[in-house]
Amino acid sequence: MFTNTVQYLRQRTSLSIGYLFAVSSILLGIWVAAIPQTKERLGLTDATLGLTLLLAPLGALTGVVIAPQIFRRLNAGTWMFYGSLFYCLSYIVQVSANQLPVLMIALFTTGLTGFLNGVSSNAMVGKLEQQLERRLMSTSHGMYSLGGGISAGLASLFYLWQVPATAQILVVVGVLATGLLFLRKDLLAHNHRIDSERSFSLPKGGVVGLSFICFVTFMGEGCVADWSAIYLRESLNGTKAIAGIGFAGFSAAMAICRFNGDTIIPRLGNKKVAVGGCMIAALGYLLAISTSSIAVSIAGFTLIGLGFSCVVPILFSTATKVPGVSAVSGLSAVASGGLLGFLAGPSLIGILSERYSLATGLSLVFFLALLAALVAWKNRYLSPAGSTRPVNNP
Repeated sequence: MFTNTVQYLRQRTSLSIGYLFAVSSILLGIWVAAIPQTKERLGLTDATLGLTLLLAPLGALTGVVIAPQIFRRLNAGTWMFYGSLFYCLSYIVQVSANQLPVLMIALFTTGLTGFLNGVSSNAMVGKLEQQLERRLMSTSHGMYSLGGGISAGLASLFYLWQVPATAQILVVVGVLATGLLFLRKDLLAHNHRIDSERSFSLPKGGVVGLSFICFVTFMGEGCVADWSAIYLRESLNGTKAIAGIGFAGFSAAMAICRFNGDTIIPRLGNKKVAVGGCMIAALGYLLAISTSSIAVSIAGFTLIGLGFSCVVPILFSTATKVPGVSAVSGLSAVASGGLLGFLAGPSLIGILSERYSLATGLSLVFFLALLAALVAWKNRYLSPAGSTRPVNNP
């Protein structure tokens, strides 16, 4: 257990890229915790805040369009290092903004830079998988999950010590930027270009299927993050202390499975893990919403984390190796599907909950997870063997 993770951390080539995954989630976690302070400082209404926050995904969607042009001109390592430093700086502006226009520009910038950082780091993991002929993607995404846990703990300590949000982000960015400088040579050593087409193009064929599975997976993850505590608290009459355990179980299961995914996936194969993962997640949703027992519902949310944990790493790894499709285009298509799911899912559940019930809203994800399992089973790019050997990309 965790054997592949130990190897991953010992090798500076993979460790340097895994660090970027952790940096991204740590910064996001500090920002999420700072949102209430930002809302109060700028005097924003709920509606204004909600519309303003949409600028981050709008920036990410802009990244989908311009990514081919960016990565045809810049080496992967150059973008990963300097893009990550710029990402840190944009979060300083975002968290400490004292004017709404400044916050809006910062949100758009972090969304754009974050998307391009994600494409470059995931593409390089895919390249390393081909070079080393072993799995790395799941452990890389495990680093992201680990970063989220670290940021949650840091945010709690900061607010316990009553540290202002601006001071929080300055301290965190100072530490993270020091790590980036320490790994500078390792990141810049990736001095080749990521496979990219000349311009943005809409995904076709089986790539659309991969994008749909990512849509459902991100939607399912977002719904647990946004609605599990409310469901346990309001629908099952749980206490405030219990309400957060559903998401905690989900997060723990996801992190543990991702750190072991690079060992599990080659043994079972891409297709079995993707299909089985979606079905386990569907079972988790069914358990969570079909019982009056809080313990069973928490177990259901934990199963969702277990099921979805390795699906996204498989999708991102596969997207870098689709024959006839560049790594940038494949990753952009899959990631944009996930982005839309993460954005639309929780809002759609809220609409259904208001019209019917929260259990009814969450049942939509149950049916979508089953459909995603079917799409994964039929998708020709999800090879049964889960090979990491190179394919001929343009």
